[in-house]
Amino acid sequence: MPNFSIEGLKKIELNTYEAVIVASQHARRLNTKRLAQLERLGEDPSVDLETRKITAVALKEVLEGKVKFIRSDSM
Repeated sequence: MPNFSIEGLKKIELNTYEAVIVASQHARRLNTKRLAQLERLGEDPSVDLETRKITAVALKEVLEGKVKFIRSDSM
């Protein structure tokens, strides 16, 4: 299992709570893509599927800054 550090969150200016929310929303999007790929797998066996855990991929992408988010201060 990958190691995720708090320093990575500080680098992208997220607190732990925000990171969990952003990562969970991103994981949902990734899972939707994976489900669509699974449906196409029956028609086209050459579809490339992501085999890593969706949550780990989402957290990694959030920490690497690949996920864009807008902070809403209205709450």
